[in-house]
Amino acid sequence: MVDPVSYKQRLNDLLLITAKQGASDLHLSVGRRPILRIDGVLIGLQKESILSPDDVEGLILNLLTPEQKEVFLRDKQLDFAFSFEDKARFRCNVFFQRGFMSAALRLVPAEIKTVEDLNLPSILHDFTKLSQGFILIVGPAGQGKSTTLASLLDEINHQRTDHIITVEDPIEYLFVQDRCVISQREVGIDTPSFDKALGSVLRQDPDVIMVGEMRDSASIGTAMTAAETGHLVFSTLHTNSAAQTIDRIIDSFPPNQQGQIVSQLSSTLVGIVSQRLIPRIDGGRIPAYEIMLVNSAVRNLIRERKSYQIDIVIETSMQEGMTTLNRSLVNLVRKKQISLENAERNSLNSSELRILLERS
Repeated sequence: MVDPVSYKQRLNDLLLITAKQGASDLHLSVGRRPILRIDGVLIGLQKESILSPDDVEGLILNLLTPEQKEVFLRDKQLDFAFSFEDKARFRCNVFFQRGFMSAALRLVPAEIKTVEDLNLPSILHDFTKLSQGFILIVGPAGQGKSTTLASLLDEINHQRTDHIITVEDPIEYLFVQDRCVISQREVGIDTPSFDKALGSVLRQDPDVIMVGEMRDSASIGTAMTAAETGHLVFSTLHTNSAAQTIDRIIDSFPPNQQGQIVSQLSSTLVGIVSQRLIPRIDGGRIPAYEIMLVNSAVRNLIRERKSYQIDIVIETSMQEGMTTLNRSLVNLVRKKQISLENAERNSLNSSELRILLERS
């Protein structure tokens, strides 16, 4: 039997390699070498040996506290955060597949970057100046939503004297309090559930609330109520566009409640940012994004349940700071920062994308 100390050292080595190589993720799976995701591509660590069931179990158990181990073995899956010797922090998911343990570890950068560092548009700074409203950062998994949220919250932290409350599962970025008081609550440790945390959040004197992910109608409804009652609320959804996000929110409620939700959404929503991280031609990744700001035209379309017309409003409101995903992709192709192939792969309307490129 392998000494548990050896697994701990091997785990430390793998985490250090992940951080040093700038990988976004580390995968541990039986029958494969450890695998890194770098710039969106999975790459096996050829110098590492193929992992046996005992190897994966030994590595995973070194990530877990005794309490977490108990929950993992009972539920067969677990989300948690792991800090590695003050060098790096990881958002971890451990699970079983085909009877064997597996793990996916996402590297959370220690430094919270600014909007400019992230190559995001300066219009996002406007969100941090608001005292009230509902702001959503959306996109597929692994496209930088949490990083963008952290950037906006940290900007508020340095510029305002507010109480920021976050509800996360698990906590990802750790904020260093500056001008703000910041309370970070982790589901499963500081609160039993999102519902419980959000049910009491308005009694904790918040100014700014961040919900790590809205998973159901209850959390969506509470977030909108908080925005309606004078708070600035940030959250994320796994949707592909502003129009789809609005439909997803409304459709998550039963038909007899949708009228009220439409009214709340039209009055509280401030903006939606949909983003993708695209491989750069010269290495690394850069965001492409859709920005929708809620003006009177968008508000009317939400009320009238005509979200399918929102893309037209975004296209014709560029002077207000809005932009479509295709415009953002075209701009990156023109600047030779991303390839046409990657632009088409990430576009939601590739035929329109080609038309826009031909006009440029």
